[in-house]
Amino acid sequence: MTANRLLTTTHGTNRSAFSATDWTLFLSVSVIWGASFLFMAIGLDAFHPGLVTWMRVGFGTLFLWALPGSRKISIPAVDRPRVRFLGLIWIAVPLTIFPIAQQWVASSVAGMLNGTVPIFTAIIASVLLRHLPGRLQMAGLAIGFTGMIAIAIPSSSGGTTVALGVLLILVATVCYGFATNIVAPLQHSYGSIPVMARVQWFALLLVTPYGLYGLTQSEFAWPSLVATLAVGVLGTGLAFLMMGTLVGRVGPTRSAFVTYLIPVIALVLGVVFRDEVVASLALAGVGLVIAGAFLASRRET
Repeated sequence: MTANRLLTTTHGTNRSAFSATDWTLFLSVSVIWGASFLFMAIGLDAFHPGLVTWMRVGFGTLFLWALPGSRKISIPAVDRPRVRFLGLIWIAVPLTIFPIAQQWVASSVAGMLNGTVPIFTAIIASVLLRHLPGRLQMAGLAIGFTGMIAIAIPSSSGGTTVALGVLLILVATVCYGFATNIVAPLQHSYGSIPVMARVQWFALLLVTPYGLYGLTQSEFAWPSLVATLAVGVLGTGLAFLMMGTLVGRVGPTRSAFVTYLIPVIALVLGVVFRDEVVASLALAGVGLVIAGAFLASRRET
């Protein structure tokens, strides 16, 4: 398959303001993915990062293949390389990186840095579509980017390991930016369930060697198991399924703004359940990214 066919994207079917269904998907994914950072932190209390990744992808894969719709449609050979590529950059690489990074970066900060996804998604979409986002979406990106700077500045003083953790998270968000664009035409052609079931199955194969190593380095603890089960079924299975649907409906750039609400959820849960401390500058950044998300939801002009 040529690079031109591999790196393709398309607009969403709804370019007007978000409908009630769009908002339901948008908010549901935000809450689930925001909580996922807390669940991963609990999983890491006893499990090696490789085991956390392997288990969450495994649980997500089992959930998706249990859905009848996963087997109703066959994806032809011409599009299978794109599905495998998504398995690599949307699941295997980011989901391996995040547990490693969270050894050095607080779950609330990891969730907030994940909010750079819309910026990378918009840049990639603009290149592939040769069309800039709408004016309100551009304003949302600018405001959101300012918020991300405010969020990242406090973490930059945490030393080399914290800086490395931040860098790893940014690599993961670039992967998400490409993946959110690539999944749009696949979702239009085959639907979210068949696509995501196959994407996660291939990702599971990729992360299995690291997962088996992680198994030898882990201890057993019920809280870690339950938390990893939750992040697998909900954060890796259900949320990716809903995100694929949202991308098809409102387009890559606007759907990526879902990550602008993730910091709010991750921050609240991190503070309440993990006693994490968040700088006041980061709190101001959260306000900015929420404003950016609202602007993104408006009609594309």
